[in-house]
Amino acid sequence: MENILVLTHTDGSALTKASLEAVAAGQELAARLSAPLSIGVVGAPEALNAVAATGAKFFAVSGEAFTQARYSTDAAALEALCRATQATIVLAPGSSRFARVAAGVAARLGGFVDTHITALSGDSAVEASRWFYRQRVEAVLARASRPWILVLDAGSRTPYAGAPGTAAVAAVAVDAPATRTTVTGLRAPEQGQQTIRPDAKLLFVAGAGWTKKQPDGQIHTDQAAETILGFLRATSASLGSSKSLVDQGGEGNSVLPFLTHMNQIGQTGATPRHPKGLSTCCHGEEPHVVGWRFIGERRAISLDANCGWTRGKADVVYIADAFQVVAKLNALLEAGK
Repeated sequence: MENILVLTHTDGSALTKASLEAVAAGQELAARLSAPLSIGVVGAPEALNAVAATGAKFFAVSGEAFTQARYSTDAAALEALCRATQATIVLAPGSSRFARVAAGVAARLGGFVDTHITALSGDSAVEASRWFYRQRVEAVLARASRPWILVLDAGSRTPYAGAPGTAAVAAVAVDAPATRTTVTGLRAPEQGQQTIRPDAKLLFVAGAGWTKKQPDGQIHTDQAAETILGFLRATSASLGSSKSLVDQGGEGNSVLPFLTHMNQIGQTGATPRHPKGLSTCCHGEEPHVVGWRFIGERRAISLDANCGWTRGKADVVYIADAFQVVAKLNALLEAGK
């Protein structure tokens, strides 16, 4: 019989969204396999009160040394949780904190690891699905060797949302390894400057058309930048970009000053997951559409009625000038405050 462990970590005193997604996946898998479920946390033990209704066994590694993300301490904590629960299947959220230590923990346990898992299936055995070749090929993986660590892609399932309670948490003692780093504080961009928001409900994608000549024969990069930033501020949307737009900086062309290759989505970029997406001034051909594979509802604004988006790649296409449409949206959003 399988023994399932869900690894989680906290953001402050609460479980992260990715951790709650892993809990939901673990609860579903345990019910399907009739297997015992354990949930372990690195951080504040009281955070497990949020998932007390799962009926799982709860374990925690806590202490000052484990409050900050650090490879040596996180690897030691996860190894201890896996050994304490004798887990055969280990589910971990695909956060930056756990993704970087999962392979090392698997090596310490003599097990195996697979990453970017998007779905779990199988009634009598565990089958894990993931995408390869820039989300073009989906594969279903199965392994007989144990323990098997599965790192789940964030945003691929609904987070656990059960009623909170009081969890009986067993403390797992870990001798903190010697460290050479000290966390002195956190630095993050101001909210108004942040453009990549993985948890945003809307993905706004800008294409190269924003920096091309407009009907008056002139390039209006400054106006484009202010229009896009105004929309992001009003909606708290996440910003994506086509490769052609972010590459323009290296070609000496007019560019949007806030764009980097971190915003790039598509065949050579990211494949984000958001409930809704709005593409503007993009051609919508295959390399770009690959990045939209997991967007729930896809809409686009284009002046070309024959562009790639109109050939079945978007749910709704507006044949209009993106400058005018987004400016009008900004005015309506401002009036509706």
